Order: sequence, then C-alpha cells, then structure tokens
Amino acid sequence: MTVTEYLKQHTAEYHDAAEQLFNSAKIFNKTFTLEDYKKIISTNYVMLLHAEANIFSSLHDNFSEKLQLNARKKLALIEKDMADLALNNRTAFHALEFANENEALGAMYVIEGSTLGGNVIAKQLSKTDGFDNITFNFFGCYHENTGPMWKDFKEVLDTEVSEENYNEVLAGAKKLYTFLLNVN
Repeated sequence: MTVTEYLKQHTAEYHDAAEQLFNSAKIFNKTFTLEDYKKIISTNYVMLLHAEANIFSSLHDNFSEKLQLNARKKLALIEKDMADLALNNRTAFHALEFANENEALGAMYVIEGSTLGGNVIAKQLSKTDGFDNITFNFFGCYHENTGPMWKDFKEVLDTEVSEENYNEVLAGAKKLYTFLLNVN
C-alpha cells in the first residue's frame, strides 16, 4: 500500500466530517449559498494562514523542487477571495505546528486534496445561481493543471515516504484536519 492510499483510507472520516461541516452536498444539488461559500473560504483561509508557511518551512530543500512548492502557494489566492467577498481576516484560537517533515507532508496532503476537490466545487458553483460574479482564486488555483499537480504530488509522496514513516505522515494529516474542523 502506498502512503497516499494509506492516508486516503485512514483520513476518510475526517474528509467526510469536513464535507459535512461545509454542507458540500448542497454544492451538487445547487442549493449552496453565497453564505455557505463565505464559510468555506473563511475557514480555509484560517487553515492556510496557520499551515502553509509552517508546512513549507518544515520541508527540506529537496522537496522544494520535487513538489514545485512555489506553484503550490495558496495563501495569497485565498486572501484575494477574502477581499472579493469583503470578509475580515481572522486567526485561529490555537497554534498549529508540525513536529517534522513527515507531519508537514501529511498536512500538505490535506491541502492538495482540497485543491483537487476545490476544482470540482468551482466548476459546480460557476453553474449555480448567485455565483456569476465570483472568481474562484483559491478553488481554481491550478486551472487545467489540477489533475497533473495532484498526480505529481502523490507520486512524490509515494516515492519519497517509506512505510515506517506512514504513521507520522498520517499524524500530520489528522492534525490539519482537526485544526480545520475546529476553526470557528
């Protein structure tokens, strides 16, 4: 089993909880509202604000090129969404730190996975009433490269992370999911 298969299997309940928190089912039956969208953007903003720099600084230089880290920065994009939606920047009530590089990779798995899902969300919402004037900076960040960026990310993780480190990577993913689910 690869580390990404392991993560998918062992974070399914967190993923489902996040979908429930954000009323994701409403996206596909076209009852998702602008207020729902503001909640998902605001919560993801707080997560990225506390996670992105911590993740990137926890990774050794060899990952910078392999993972194309500069192309994966999303904080500025979601800040633009926050401004477009006239939302106030917020901070969380608890700190978020990663013990090591493996935990950081696990947290990055959650963010990159949300980017994959975000692309689907952006496509769906662009066909939903009330979203005509919304620019999906964060959710559409990779545009047509979303699939290849996810594939490349998974490939690096599956190649670079050895089985004895799977639990540390999982700990980082759970840490970020727990943080996200507790932003209020």
